[in-house]
Amino acid sequence: MGNAAIYLHPNAFDTSSDRLLGRHSAGESFLRGLVRHAKVDQFHFWNVANAGRADLDRLVQRIEPPDRPVRWIGPTGRSDLQDPGVLYLPTPAMPAEAWQRLQHGSRRYAISGVTHTTASANVMGILPNFLIAPLEDYDALICTSSAVRASVDTQIDLMREYMSRQYGPRRRPEAQRVTIPLGVNCDDFTTTPDARKAWRERLDIPEDAIVALYVGRFNAKAKMNPALMAVALQRAAVSTGKTIYWVNSGWAETTAAGEVFHAETRKLCPAVEYREVDGRGPDVRFSIWSVADFFISFSDNIQESFGLTPIEAMAAGLPSVVSDWDGYKDTVRDGLDGFRVPTLAARPGFGGDLSYYYSNNWLTYDNYIGAVGQYTAVDMAKAEAAIVAMVSDAALRARMGAEAKAQARRVFDWSVIVPQYQALWAEQNGRRLAAGAAASENNPFAPDPFSLFAGYPTRHIGREAVVRLVPGMTWPLAQARLAGALASYSQFNRPTDAELQLVLDHLTASGPATVAALRELVAVPRRNYLERGLVWLARHDVVEIDPGA
Repeated sequence: MGNAAIYLHPNAFDTSSDRLLGRHSAGESFLRGLVRHAKVDQFHFWNVANAGRADLDRLVQRIEPPDRPVRWIGPTGRSDLQDPGVLYLPTPAMPAEAWQRLQHGSRRYAISGVTHTTASANVMGILPNFLIAPLEDYDALICTSSAVRASVDTQIDLMREYMSRQYGPRRRPEAQRVTIPLGVNCDDFTTTPDARKAWRERLDIPEDAIVALYVGRFNAKAKMNPALMAVALQRAAVSTGKTIYWVNSGWAETTAAGEVFHAETRKLCPAVEYREVDGRGPDVRFSIWSVADFFISFSDNIQESFGLTPIEAMAAGLPSVVSDWDGYKDTVRDGLDGFRVPTLAARPGFGGDLSYYYSNNWLTYDNYIGAVGQYTAVDMAKAEAAIVAMVSDAALRARMGAEAKAQARRVFDWSVIVPQYQALWAEQNGRRLAAGAAASENNPFAPDPFSLFAGYPTRHIGREAVVRLVPGMTWPLAQARLAGALASYSQFNRPTDAELQLVLDHLTASGPATVAALRELVAVPRRNYLERGLVWLARHDVVEIDPGA
């Protein structure tokens, strides 16, 4: 089975922040699943943020203590990614990584990325670059749902059409795009009678009441508008004459925003008993499912690409009433695991004003996706019918809940998903190795400053240049001068004191020497740093450098 170095930036995996996003939960869940289920001899973690090792160790231990050795790769260790030969990015930002890889040889490692939201300006700026960046056919973007795969293909196809018109047909290979769903660790969502009793007592809900549960952020613009669920639940409560309890577990950006969210939602469902819960803590995130009889989520927002909560509900044995939207289409099987309510949106070609305003920064991200969401509707009659069926038929709930739980384990448990990742990584690495070695190349987006600005100086140092000490210069005098504030700032990759002393001792003992001869004083990996450092010595009047022959 394949293995990959994990791009372990804490922001992609840490769920302890007050601002808990879906990608954080997905990252944590992935890492836990990988550590539990990957068939590897060791784990490779790239400390790309140069975070403290103790902090990273604590993060990994909190998520899932590894039972096999961990190899930590330093932030500048791209060359070390050759083993295991694949880099896993928890984002779709593969083009930028491909440019960075180029300087190490494009076949040093393969890149595997994954989609989350594809509606942000950042990601919409990334996807067209898949056709420009030096990506190879052994690189792969994992799309988490068929819906997001279609959106990714659409944007890349738009770029392909543009480039074909301007430059002719594309000739170089493209990165693969594969569809693998996100997963859950099903055991983390096991419900218990004790947890059900505790939650119902805490929320003042009778034991025999019917409870609908929503889990997610409280943000009508950037997550989903609760009005759709509120209206459907209200209609079902009125038509059945039964009291429906609705538990909303999540969080808002601010206390004030949360108060408005809940107050406005309550107005739309006066016949529904409404309860709110801060859903950020791990004690809540994994236990709140016990309170419910069915899960409800009417996603209406293009920021969603997969949607973890329906499969978390399935893992908890809950039937669902969800919108037929984005990744939900791939998870909840209509009539088996619950009901998918049909959705309606404006037809293609009717959003040019939205994209134009957003691309000009006249709409913020929240306002852009919120505006698009306002033109998404659910079939309220079918939503009401689905909720009525859930409320009225305990046998239906039990049957669908059991089927949902079985389906979660069959299809969406990380024990099933991780082997798919490993199979992809093995294929990527096999393709990479079959392609043979590739020389390093320059990155045109990050040119060498001494090449980019080569026209600025009068001349450049060369290996034939002759270096001599300034009369009267000694190592103690040079050391004191170079340690001064005006000489010692910006110490990036300069020769060490030991290397500089070797140079001065050699010049003192043997007289003037060529740059080529001085380079021989240090190890091969340090020679270019030493040559560049000789200019620094000349800058501060420690040595003089003549052009030479």
